[in-house]
Amino acid sequence: MCGIAGILKLNPRADVEESRLVAMRDSLWHRGPDGCGLMIDGQIGLSHRRLSIIDLAGGHQPMANEQRTLWVTFNGEIYNYRELRTQLQSMGSVFTTRSDTEVILHAYDKFGDRCVEHLSGMFAFALWDTAKKRLLLARDRIGIKPLYYAINSDQLMFASEIKGLLAEGSLRPEFNRSVLPEFLASRYVTGNETFFNGVRKLLPGHTLSWSAEEGFAERRYWQLPTTPASSSLSRNDYVELVRNSLKDAVQSHLASDVPVGLFLSGGLDSSILASMMSALAKEPVHSFSVGFNEKAANELGYARMAANNAGTRHHEVLVSPNEFFSSLPHMIWHEDEPVAFTSSVPLHVVSRLAGQHVKVVLTGEGADELFLGYDYRYRVTALNNRLGKYYKAMLPEALRHAVADGIAKWPASARRYAERTFLAVDTNPRDMFFENFSVFRRDLRHTLLQDAYAVQTENPHGIALGHYHAAGNDPLQCMSHADMQSFLVELLMKQDQMSMSASVESRVPFLDHRLVELVATIPSHHKMRGWQTKSLLRDAVKDLVPREILERKKMGFPVPTSEWLRGRFWPVVEEYVLSNRALARGYFNPIVLRQMAHEHREGKGNHGERLWLLINLEMWQRIFIEGEAPAAIYSDKKPVLREMAGELFQPAYAMH
Repeated sequence: MCGIAGILKLNPRADVEESRLVAMRDSLWHRGPDGCGLMIDGQIGLSHRRLSIIDLAGGHQPMANEQRTLWVTFNGEIYNYRELRTQLQSMGSVFTTRSDTEVILHAYDKFGDRCVEHLSGMFAFALWDTAKKRLLLARDRIGIKPLYYAINSDQLMFASEIKGLLAEGSLRPEFNRSVLPEFLASRYVTGNETFFNGVRKLLPGHTLSWSAEEGFAERRYWQLPTTPASSSLSRNDYVELVRNSLKDAVQSHLASDVPVGLFLSGGLDSSILASMMSALAKEPVHSFSVGFNEKAANELGYARMAANNAGTRHHEVLVSPNEFFSSLPHMIWHEDEPVAFTSSVPLHVVSRLAGQHVKVVLTGEGADELFLGYDYRYRVTALNNRLGKYYKAMLPEALRHAVADGIAKWPASARRYAERTFLAVDTNPRDMFFENFSVFRRDLRHTLLQDAYAVQTENPHGIALGHYHAAGNDPLQCMSHADMQSFLVELLMKQDQMSMSASVESRVPFLDHRLVELVATIPSHHKMRGWQTKSLLRDAVKDLVPREILERKKMGFPVPTSEWLRGRFWPVVEEYVLSNRALARGYFNPIVLRQMAHEHREGKGNHGERLWLLINLEMWQRIFIEGEAPAAIYSDKKPVLREMAGELFQPAYAMH
């Protein structure tokens, strides 16, 4: 795990300036504090920050082949590098290191751009072919590792994080206002757009190349399979396949020359990993958990149960509300964009804890999207779709409209549920699946946004909806495929940036592409049996985890921000949502903002998630667009904010 950055001058007679490349590289120091490297050859400059994981002595980058005709800077891990190395040696390649990085160079030498199809792992890399004067950028199939780039008339820049691009100095940070509707709906931006004008993401499973002769060319080398698996296989066959494939994935993800630990939430997915890792690892596994004092947001009891069951050396940390809010500006700086999920902050805290003991952790990310694990998102949507068909067939349209209109008069407790069911929402995918789970739903977005053009042209779910329809006719498979290529990609960016903020590499064995290709094609009735989520996965591992964990409902890493913002931390809302400085930006209707905020404070509505997004957006603008230091965000404000600014963020750690 590392940080990479580079500059390509499109004019072959131009030279890369070393000072600019060094500034890009060193802005990513947290991604690789163990070492750094630089290669400049006229129009090309590659740089690297290293977190040493494999071949500690010989894996320095940027790395060249023996003839120095190929150069690569690489972030990630190639889990099949030993097998691929053997194959390449049989084809005549000669290796000088034990690193997985060198495998990429020789794979490109033998297979060209199709080298990515031979790599199993998580990766983002840039490879320069000196003979062809050609650059190749590549990102792994699922999007586990990030890669951002910017192109102007003179050059292409790329980096593991957006701050790396900004550090070069020529790119002026400007807010890409076109993303506002999608941000309000989904919390994040799908596709290759970002919050910055001119900055793009290389999409998962894609390469981007450039040469003077060919110009720019983007290619998609992998797609999530949609063809159903053979119907000749029984459920027991699938159970065995999943068990063995997951075990193989965990085994491959343990490859490291340094100790490997685990983020253990106490949920099903991480508890499975704890048991498998303990059985496969040569040394005791360290596990790490985070929680809050609030009982409803604390899963530490289940984490301890899983740790005891697997025999891990378990470590815990508690996060206080003050610690949570005091760290938020720094988390926004690390994520480069508004923090979409409140869980980012505790993830950073537990990463800091892990960094005291290990350099690598495994996490359970991806299992919910792959095995249909979100209870409300998948199970309830499927139930709504089924009941909605009968409802639509039995009641005439006029009567259905009357029922929908009448829900507004129902008691608040009943209305809150009914307005998200087939009684009020059309069962088409856009409304029932995407709009129904929007933070700001369509009517509220349109009321809130001041920009009439943004309202008229918004299509916040367009890309994800395309993934949904491309998956076929099974609604459950369609939901899974859409989330795998949109929602999950954002979760993976959170995972990467928050763990790397503490110089810790996170690995996701559930997203080994061979396991993904298997599970993605298994019929959904196996993955959700009756109305039990993750049914197939539960059957495959039922002997590995305690029954209490196997059968418990998913909590989803709850963070009690809604309650915090009603009480002592109301000044955060006042400053970053309702202040003159925030309102002067002109994006949102002040009347709607004030009404929403005060409804939340008085307990007349729960707008905690919405206020969270707006707070993050305002902080992000102050930090990245206006250049305010994260440490100064709370300075010279109300007393409670000044207190947070001065608080030393050092949570107490405990070991059990």
